[in-house]
Amino acid sequence: MAAQDELNQLERVFLRLGHAETDEQLQDIISKFLPPVLLKLSSVQEGVRKKVMELLVHLNKRIKSRPKIQLPVETLLVQYQDPAAASFVTNFTIIYIKIGYPRLEVSKQCELAPTLLTAMEGKPQPQQDSLMHLLIPTLYHMKYPSEPSKASPFVLTERPKTVQLLLEFMLDVLLMPYGFVLNEPPSRPAPSSPQGGSGAGAASAQGLPQPPPGMSVYAVKRVIGEAQWSPEQLEQCKLGIVKFIEAEQVPEVETVIHLVVASSDTRHSVATAADLELKSKQSIIDWNNPLIINKMYKVYLGDIPVKTKGATVKQELKHEPVSTRVKMKILPHLLRSRLAAECFPANIQVVYDGLFGANTNNKLLFLTLQFVHHICMVCPDTNKPLGLMLLNGLTKLINEYKEDPKLLCVAYSAVGKLSSRMPQLFTKDIALVQQFFESMCKEDADVRLAIQEALSMMVGAYVNLQGALLNLMEALVAAYITKPEVQVRQIAMKFASAVFAPDHVASRYLLLLAAGDPREEVSGEARRALRSLPSTKTEKEGSRPMPSFPEMVSYIHEKAAQRLKTPAKYIVGTSTLPFTPATFGEIVLYLRMCLAYSAGATSTSQSLMDMQDDAPLIGRYVQSLLFSEASSSSATKGGEAHPVHVYMNLLQQLLSAVGGIPVMYCLLEVVSVCPEKLTPNFVDKIDWIKGLMNTNKEDMRELAAQLYAVVVSTMSGNELRTAVQNLIKTTKDTHSPETQHGAILALGYMVGRYMNKRRSLMPTEPTPKENEELIAMATKTIGSFLGSESPLLTVAAVTALGEIGRNSVLLIPADGNGFTKLSLVDNLLARIPSGKETGKMKERAIQTLGFLPVGDGEFPHQKKILQGLMDSVEAKQVELQFTVGEALTNAAIGSCSGAARDVWTCTEDQYCPPDNVKNNDIVPWVLSSVLSKYIPSPNPHVRQAACIWLLSLVKKLSHHKEIQSHLKEIQTAFISILSDPDELSQDVASKGLGLVYELGGEQDQQELVSTLVETLMTGKRAKHDVSEDTEVFQGEALGKSPDGQGLSTYKELCALASDLNQPDLVYKFMNLANHHAMWNSRKGAAFGFNIIAAKAGEQLAPFLPQLVPRLYRYQFDPNLAIRQAMTSIWDALVTDKTSVEKYFKEILQDVISNLTSNMWRVRESSCLALNDLIRGRQADEIIDRLSEIWEILFRVLDDIKESVRKAADLTLKTLSKVCVRMCESTGAAAQRTMAVLLPTLLDKGIVSNVTEVRTLSIQTLVKISKTAGSRLKPHAPRLIPALLEALSVLEPQVLNYLSLRATEQEKSAMDAARLSAAKSSPMMETINMCLQHLDVSVLGELVPKLCELLKSGIGLGTKGGCASVIVSLTVQCPQDLTPYSGKLMSSLLNGINDRSSVIQKSFAFAIGHLVRTAKDGSVEKLLQKMNTWYLEKEEALYKSSCCLVVHAISHYSPDVLKAHAGVALPLAFLGMHQEPEEEKGESAEANLWSEVWQEHVPGSFGGIRLYMTELIAITQRALQSQSWKMKAQGASAMATIAKQQTGSLVAPHLGMVLSALLQGLAGRTWAGKEELLKAVGSVVSKCSVELQKPAAGQPTVSEVLDLVLKECKKESPVYKMAALRSAADILESTQEDRFQEITDIVLPLIKKNQPASASSPRHDDDDEDDNDAKAHELQTEVLLCAFETLGKTWPETIQTQNQFQNEVCSVMCDRLKLSTWRVQLGVLRALKVFYQRLLLLDKKPQNAAVLTEMLSDTCTALATPLENKSYSSVRTEALAVVELLLKRMEGSVDLL
Repeated sequence: MAAQDELNQLERVFLRLGHAETDEQLQDIISKFLPPVLLKLSSVQEGVRKKVMELLVHLNKRIKSRPKIQLPVETLLVQYQDPAAASFVTNFTIIYIKIGYPRLEVSKQCELAPTLLTAMEGKPQPQQDSLMHLLIPTLYHMKYPSEPSKASPFVLTERPKTVQLLLEFMLDVLLMPYGFVLNEPPSRPAPSSPQGGSGAGAASAQGLPQPPPGMSVYAVKRVIGEAQWSPEQLEQCKLGIVKFIEAEQVPEVETVIHLVVASSDTRHSVATAADLELKSKQSIIDWNNPLIINKMYKVYLGDIPVKTKGATVKQELKHEPVSTRVKMKILPHLLRSRLAAECFPANIQVVYDGLFGANTNNKLLFLTLQFVHHICMVCPDTNKPLGLMLLNGLTKLINEYKEDPKLLCVAYSAVGKLSSRMPQLFTKDIALVQQFFESMCKEDADVRLAIQEALSMMVGAYVNLQGALLNLMEALVAAYITKPEVQVRQIAMKFASAVFAPDHVASRYLLLLAAGDPREEVSGEARRALRSLPSTKTEKEGSRPMPSFPEMVSYIHEKAAQRLKTPAKYIVGTSTLPFTPATFGEIVLYLRMCLAYSAGATSTSQSLMDMQDDAPLIGRYVQSLLFSEASSSSATKGGEAHPVHVYMNLLQQLLSAVGGIPVMYCLLEVVSVCPEKLTPNFVDKIDWIKGLMNTNKEDMRELAAQLYAVVVSTMSGNELRTAVQNLIKTTKDTHSPETQHGAILALGYMVGRYMNKRRSLMPTEPTPKENEELIAMATKTIGSFLGSESPLLTVAAVTALGEIGRNSVLLIPADGNGFTKLSLVDNLLARIPSGKETGKMKERAIQTLGFLPVGDGEFPHQKKILQGLMDSVEAKQVELQFTVGEALTNAAIGSCSGAARDVWTCTEDQYCPPDNVKNNDIVPWVLSSVLSKYIPSPNPHVRQAACIWLLSLVKKLSHHKEIQSHLKEIQTAFISILSDPDELSQDVASKGLGLVYELGGEQDQQELVSTLVETLMTGKRAKHDVSEDTEVFQGEALGKSPDGQGLSTYKELCALASDLNQPDLVYKFMNLANHHAMWNSRKGAAFGFNIIAAKAGEQLAPFLPQLVPRLYRYQFDPNLAIRQAMTSIWDALVTDKTSVEKYFKEILQDVISNLTSNMWRVRESSCLALNDLIRGRQADEIIDRLSEIWEILFRVLDDIKESVRKAADLTLKTLSKVCVRMCESTGAAAQRTMAVLLPTLLDKGIVSNVTEVRTLSIQTLVKISKTAGSRLKPHAPRLIPALLEALSVLEPQVLNYLSLRATEQEKSAMDAARLSAAKSSPMMETINMCLQHLDVSVLGELVPKLCELLKSGIGLGTKGGCASVIVSLTVQCPQDLTPYSGKLMSSLLNGINDRSSVIQKSFAFAIGHLVRTAKDGSVEKLLQKMNTWYLEKEEALYKSSCCLVVHAISHYSPDVLKAHAGVALPLAFLGMHQEPEEEKGESAEANLWSEVWQEHVPGSFGGIRLYMTELIAITQRALQSQSWKMKAQGASAMATIAKQQTGSLVAPHLGMVLSALLQGLAGRTWAGKEELLKAVGSVVSKCSVELQKPAAGQPTVSEVLDLVLKECKKESPVYKMAALRSAADILESTQEDRFQEITDIVLPLIKKNQPASASSPRHDDDDEDDNDAKAHELQTEVLLCAFETLGKTWPETIQTQNQFQNEVCSVMCDRLKLSTWRVQLGVLRALKVFYQRLLLLDKKPQNAAVLTEMLSDTCTALATPLENKSYSSVRTEALAVVELLLKRMEGSVDLL
């Protein structure tokens, strides 16, 4: 039965379907019945199911041909999701969903889109694919909320599986190419296409079609679906997906790959949208997230079959690798990721694909190589297979690729990077190095440079080569170090220096060849490599810093012999050299270095004087070498091959061919250190040496002369004598000064050597007579040249005498005539201060003087020499004073001086004077002279010189008992010099103090330290006596502070040491603070302070943590001397570059705490140090101290000292930049920075009374607000009020001053300009930025602050700004503002009565907007308040405020005003009648009021009628007001009502109005009271009829008249006139007779105002006196009023007329004769009314006489106006009177 029912129902549906004629009917039926019909499919009855199928088949046909028909998709979707539904039903349901969904309107599709997603859950895969196929096109049209916090349309968080499915589908859509056609292959598999790669072949092998890159066959099929999208639709789908991702519907991590793929799309719109989104998320995405990177690799590589994995992917599901286009987008992102570089093996697969894949191109190659670089930088160096594969790949590319040189460059540099990352890969592979070297010779310049870079990075891989590999490398370098390409030579040189140990002979030889290279870049580096002593870290195990001398010499010897036989030899003149001169020179010098090193010397200096210091050591070594030779000479025959001889031969070879002073020196040195053994070789070369003595170089001659002396002095007596005689002869040869020069020097050196020898070998034997004579003669000969005109020869003579004097007694008389010791001393002393002599001459003279007492223990003039030297101080001869110091030391200690030694064989320390020498030590005398006379000298030059001498004495004679016993006095002397203004003096003194300290014992040292510290810290200093010739200021010292500032450096050093509780460290600091160039000179360096400094540095190392912060700050000290000293100490101590990072917190603490030091110098240096410290810092490093730093710097910016202020300003600007940069970034750090920074800037910065602080704070705030965006929101309640306050604070104060003194007009113009400036200021800009991010969460806090500001804000800018903010808020968030509108409104009202009209307008403007968001009650209250103010407050300000507010509401919120018209419009009506003030002319307000009134009423008459009750109420209040003005205004308003409502003013309104007016009349007169009278007059005259009717509360006419007439008796003429006119109007309209009272008032007035003289009316105006003009004018007005009143009040009652007619007539007639034209006119008009109403003329005249008299008077009087020729109006009016008389007279009979 049930089945039959079902069939019947279905039949009915069928029938209805058949009857459906239109689409609409069909649609209705389908939407109603389709879902239930589908449910019938689950019926158990076969027949039912069949029927349903039949029905559906029919339906399908109908639907398909009708595309517009909508299906009930929503219901179907619900049905589809029903978990109880049978699968048969759901399968059919989805068919109709698929048909119906695309037919829906777009908005409906969007609405149902989330349901599609929900429906997918747990359904079969094909159905899910179909639903997603429906959903994707809809995404383009979806609308997403602008803020992520609001609910999004898709709720995806609970459905991770669905999300994954959707994302996979989306990725396939994005990968889908436009217009792709899937070609199903024929049944037989076709052969695979060659370019398809392995994947393609595999796919087609199984009979599957070829999918596009990046996709699988299955993916293509599901994207195509049942109806493939057209390219345009596909583009829309892709854009929709990008929009979906942009809206952050799914986590970023999941969608990065989608954006990357989309950004590579071939259609511009998709690629651009994805690119923009990627860029915006760039900084947020964590590129090291494994999820992101693995996805990228998977998409990039596709499903590559990896052998190791067991499970294989089904062929249909296997993804192909993506296209090259996508790869080029993925790679740049992999480059960002550290993780990507570490993902092995995927990374290497990407590399090989990019380098050697079938579809690669140049751009991809380039990116791949960059990726290789990235891998080299990041990957762990333990991953050997990776490194190996990379290296193989790169070398393969380098070998095969030849197209783009740029790519090759990158490939080469990648190899270089790989070598520095994984050197172990390269160590064994020397072939690669050779290949690179070879390529370098062949490639063009760019690539050569890249190979050079790669090779230089590869060097490190070969540093530990050994054995055969090392030999191979040696051969390789040797082959390439002579190539023509400079880069090849340079790299070969680098290998030679780095790969081999420093004592590897062959490589040193190669470096020497490079050192002679013509190109500076090769030779310079090679020289540096040869000269630099390797540091302890790099020194290889067991290797020495350089080869041993014998090894190196023999290798060079061997190579030289080989080269002479090859074309490599070098021919110069007649000689043939094995090497080029440059190389040869380097070889010789290097051999000398090896010799010195083998001998045990360490100095690597190239200066000859320094080299000479090592000579005694070398001597011992050479002797030992020669000795070993002697012992083994029997074994080796050719003695020539001995290293020393080879070395000498090489030297001679080079000397003969090219020369060169260093070479000459090396030869002299090696011969001099061991003359006995080596001079015999030169006996036969004496002439050659003589030849060298005649060369044109002075230094060369000097060295040759010494060599000659050494060689000759070893000969026997006769040969020696002959040589001396020959030399004496040669000195006489005046043709060649060079020869003479050489001969003089040779004589000196020979005699010196001879005497020295005699003294050391035969001290007791006297010199043979003939020799003595010869020596005396030689001495005299030399002496004779002292007077020579040639400075060259004089210097030679002085040098030669010094050399003789150093070694023995001069064989010349002590004094007397001729050449004596005395004359010599005088001659030399005279040369020192002379201006003619050269520096060299002076030096040699001083040295010689010092030497004289050394060789002669009984030198008679020793004290004279010393005194002379000490007195010879000249200005600016610092170098010379070091020489003087040396000479003083030598002369003072005399024959015990080390100067007497043979400098070649004996060091100063080893020298011991012979026992038999006579002691002539006078050190005590010298020391006391220096301390007592020269150190305290007033002349600064003398003090400086004395200080240098004292230093020399202490250094040279440190063990002398005299020095030891006077340490304290010496320290005091040095301390006194410390405060000298001259830097060098200070420096010398500081070095001296260090030496003194080192010399003392422990007890002494404690005393010395305490003295020094006390002196420095208390600043006591020695007084210098000033005589008339004292130089108080030296050259540049003038203008510098004379406050002992010189001591400041040392005070600081002392303070530094004291702070460490180690006062003795002050000496170490002094040693380190040597910044004077003097110590680098030869004389200065001789003191060896650099060694002392190095030692001091080591001793100070433990104190670094305490020192670094202080020293860092001191480097910025404003005092140059301190700055230099401290920088020197910093450079010496802080060698580690990361020290600042390491001690950052301590430095920051020190700097911050010293910013507020009480010394300006410390404050300034702290500012500058802080500036340097924070530049480029990250937020987290300083964020904890940020607010403190800002606050302190704000204080310092107001420092009393300008330079400190400038430093603080600089630092603050840097700090501002740093903070702005911090706030630019995203994340927690930026938020924290804002939270710390804003309160400081707002509380301390912009409210500061220091202009600079305010300016800077605001600039910073503005910049931050621009970059911070929505992060400003939490801070808005503080930021906005603070900035609003700043609007006023930052305005120049002068504007307020001007504003106070300006006129009203100027003031308002100026205020408007000020407000406009404030609104366009940066602060307002910032406020507007904040306002964009406000919402209800912030308003609660912000509004009270705004209210507070409105109440207490002082400046114009602040108030105007607040108003502007409120307006913005009403626009921005009107709903959110409603709860706060009332508060804001009352605050605005409180401030609206501002004296500035501009502020009034701004507040009114704000209220006008605010009422829109306010509650009705609040608006009602507001308008009530306006009413009260307007009526009760007397100040004009209140009135104008009311006007502006009501007008603003009317203008900006008219609907609000309409709602409250009953309150607002009556006020406007009253306001319209405001009288303009005379001085201001304020009709503007009345205009505004009338604008409000007119805009909101239907015409004035209708408006009054509409609001009559309210209008009367308000006018009454106005009349009862205490203010006269308001009363007048009320009266004026009343009058308008009365005028407008003529006849319509009835009881009870009439009574109310009149009573109110009359109430107002009572009391005294006030300005404007006239208005009341006018109103009374107007009301009574217009409503006289109504008034006649009695009504409750309505005054009668007589009551009114009584009151008005009472007012007529008031004194004020103006008021009196108004009262009279009012009375006249009332009497005229009501016909009442009150003439008696009127005449009592008027006639006296007329009489009183009679003119003084009765002259002709025509001339009246002309004769008027200026002073009386006003009085006269008033008089006229009064008369006019009086006559007008007489006329209007003239009653038509006979008694009254009879009583007054004569009097009135005669008054008028009189006046006609004697008045001005205006009065005549008034009289005539009154006369006319008088006669019009005169009852006498109506009746028969009972008093004809009276009438006759009146008429005759009148006619007589009328003559005057009728004759008036000037004024036609007077004549006309007179005629009118005559005409009237005539007309009236017609009725009268007996008149004439």
